[in-house]
Amino acid sequence: MEKDKWMNQAESHILHTYNRYPVVLDHGEGVYLYDMEGKKYLDFAAGIAVQALGYGNVEYNQSLKDQIDKLLHTSNLYYNQPTVEAAEKICAACGMDRVFFTNSGTEAIEGALKTAKKYAYTKDGCTDHEIIAMNHSFHGRSMGALSVTGNAHYRGPFEPLPGIVKFAEFNDLDSVKSLVNDKTCAIIMETIQGEGGIYPAEESFLTGVKQICQERDILLILDEIQCGMGRTGHMFAWQEYGVKPDIMTCAKALGCGVPVGAFVMTEKVAEGSLKPGDHGTTYGGNPFVGAAVSKVFDIFAEQKITEHVKEIGEYLQEQLEQLKSEYDCIAAHRGKGLIQGLELTIPVGEVSTKALKEGLILITAGSNVLRFVPPLVIEKEHVDEMILKLKKVLA
Repeated sequence: MEKDKWMNQAESHILHTYNRYPVVLDHGEGVYLYDMEGKKYLDFAAGIAVQALGYGNVEYNQSLKDQIDKLLHTSNLYYNQPTVEAAEKICAACGMDRVFFTNSGTEAIEGALKTAKKYAYTKDGCTDHEIIAMNHSFHGRSMGALSVTGNAHYRGPFEPLPGIVKFAEFNDLDSVKSLVNDKTCAIIMETIQGEGGIYPAEESFLTGVKQICQERDILLILDEIQCGMGRTGHMFAWQEYGVKPDIMTCAKALGCGVPVGAFVMTEKVAEGSLKPGDHGTTYGGNPFVGAAVSKVFDIFAEQKITEHVKEIGEYLQEQLEQLKSEYDCIAAHRGKGLIQGLELTIPVGEVSTKALKEGLILITAGSNVLRFVPPLVIEKEHVDEMILKLKKVLA
């Protein structure tokens, strides 16, 4: 079979850092993916929360085709119009002031950490500052991002990791307070923990951490790489809480398939941190990804994506809650908007594998959570179709 040929070639030449599902995807249309053999899959993973607009969006695709014919890359030694437009739109969407475009989410985290360290260094000239992160968090796999990822399984083989990092318990304000000292320069967390099991921040926790940061001039870094870009029904998840960070990271749906990330900061942080020579990137923010990001924000506004997510997210919430009441193997249900999770008492890997055979793409989070992060353009009929397929698997 042709599928087997490509899978075997992949295993022969690509470094085995992923246990891939036995399918070779070929193309997509709307909220569906198709493999090389023509089998159709309802996509409730969106490339791990990336494909917010689904597949084959004509307006988005055309903007990329036009930019390819015009200019792909210049380096950051020069200005280019698409990236300037993209920067203006992301700052307007989050109400922050300065943006640095990266190639990925993990690079956005690296930049955010460097910004926080430089901000503290500018104040006192010291290099022994500490960062507080959260247990069960996930911020990326590069060395800096890994240092603030609160999972020993990921960190263990690569220690000692850079920096002085202490881990508090997510949604436990006292555990944060117990770690704060005069050397603390930043507190970093996901507004909704994704890989750790779909845990939203509690409002009292987030506001409490923000208060600590304001009182002690500690920078609050909110990781919106997965939960941002409309996924909760707000452009960024923190906007529901009314707690603006000092630095925000985003990626994934920022480019809707084009590899791009960003870290954004307030003017106060920008003035007191990174200067020419402190940070850089060859590819980050080139005209091609700038055109993608700019068009994504245009489409979000035109199609009123956040309003749509509020409506469909509420429907998904109701349907998953109903499913929980019907199946004893579902221990808990958590989430907001179109980032939801079901905690199972049966192996989630087997569930996602069986779902694939039924034409449903689902991914997991942590060791026991089924994760639902579909394209933001799904309709109620797609939720109904997913529930029917999942019931067949659970039965």
